[in-house]
Amino acid sequence: MATNLEIIRQLYTEGKEEALRDFFTFLKFQSISSESEHKQDVLACAQWLMDYLIEIGFETELWETSGHPTIFASHLHAGPDKPTILIYNHYDVQPVDPLKLWDSPPFDPTIKEGEIYARGAVDNKGQCFYVLQALKLLLKRDGQLPINVKLCIEGEEEVGSAGLSEILKEKKERLHADYLAIVDLGMLKPDIPMITLGVRGIVTMDVELQGSTTDLHSGSHGGIVYNPIHALAEVLAKCRDASGKITIPGFYDAVKPLSDDERSQLALEFDKINYERLFNAKPTGGERDFSPFERAWTRPTLEVNGISGGYTGKGFKTVIPSFAKAKISCRLVPNQDPHEIGKLVADFIKKNTPEGVDVHVEIRSGVGTAVRSDLSSKIVQAFSQAYQEVFQSQTKYTFEGGSIPIVNELSDASESSVVLLGLGLPGDQVHAPNEHFGIDRLEKGCLVIVRALKILNC
Repeated sequence: MATNLEIIRQLYTEGKEEALRDFFTFLKFQSISSESEHKQDVLACAQWLMDYLIEIGFETELWETSGHPTIFASHLHAGPDKPTILIYNHYDVQPVDPLKLWDSPPFDPTIKEGEIYARGAVDNKGQCFYVLQALKLLLKRDGQLPINVKLCIEGEEEVGSAGLSEILKEKKERLHADYLAIVDLGMLKPDIPMITLGVRGIVTMDVELQGSTTDLHSGSHGGIVYNPIHALAEVLAKCRDASGKITIPGFYDAVKPLSDDERSQLALEFDKINYERLFNAKPTGGERDFSPFERAWTRPTLEVNGISGGYTGKGFKTVIPSFAKAKISCRLVPNQDPHEIGKLVADFIKKNTPEGVDVHVEIRSGVGTAVRSDLSSKIVQAFSQAYQEVFQSQTKYTFEGGSIPIVNELSDASESSVVLLGLGLPGDQVHAPNEHFGIDRLEKGCLVIVRALKILNC
């Protein structure tokens, strides 16, 4: 007699071609939330999702925000005695620049060696779509879901979730759930499923140093005025010492040492050779007193994400630029307040800017605090069992160095215990040219969601 998993796998196989067509349609929407010229593309993508959810049997709402809309959908027919899970995904994507580095058009999905290449293939349309496929197959087979399900599919995760954050309090009752699943993470290897026990928080800022009101001739004014690029380089260099430690006073004050349980989850071997092969980069940054996984997952960081100023075009232009700019992000760990850290960094930059240069620091919206999951919670254990059944491999636990700003607020608003999961891989080129997601992972993701919902009903 076929097991539940085998029946769902068979249903998935039977509808695979239709599912891929639908997924390709989803991927073709240029839902780039950070670029105003794509506003209509974002809206069109949201409308397509709404129609798809209605078609498979969900009640849907389009929540307008100050930015791009959020889709809220629910299927609450399992009964009041059954638990409710809220599943979070996002349908917006990153910009595609530099376009010339793509091997195929980013919004014209292409299959190559079992991988689907397109912007958003893994982050986060692929992971969103296998959730929808799981729900569709369960409803097709059983006519109902094993537990009550709510979906929150956001349209501006890639720009900090400010709009959704603003309406969470008024939507608190609608979002209430027993469990919250954030399906936007990944695993280290394709055959070893992983659950993420925490993500770092984030605060970002724009820094501008202004010298003169216009560019000046470097022959006439060099050695007299303070070059803003020199000043910016000096200030940024002061933010860390030679060991990689951040030197801003108070930056580490709220950082707690890892517990024995948390440290045991870091007992994974860091594959230096594979890391260098995948990313063509040396793992030599950060605080040298900590292992690479500790530095990436459980320590706070300060990174300069971009610098601009002066002339960088063809030929040469001998000027002292009027300004220099930098974009800075800080990844934070539990107990660090992003607003407080932002102020500490801003004050340090202002204090250390040389005389003769004006400085302006703007803390951007979309800050987020770090999140930790309870390893012993029912939802973590349910997904751990589901992963193990689907992958036929023991589930591992990890942390994530990135940030999902809305997670902590969504967890508070829904008053639910959270699990962070997903099937992304380090080599998927997330946020980069040639982003891709494996066709086999679409199926495995679908099966994991099906099994987890069944287990949560036990």
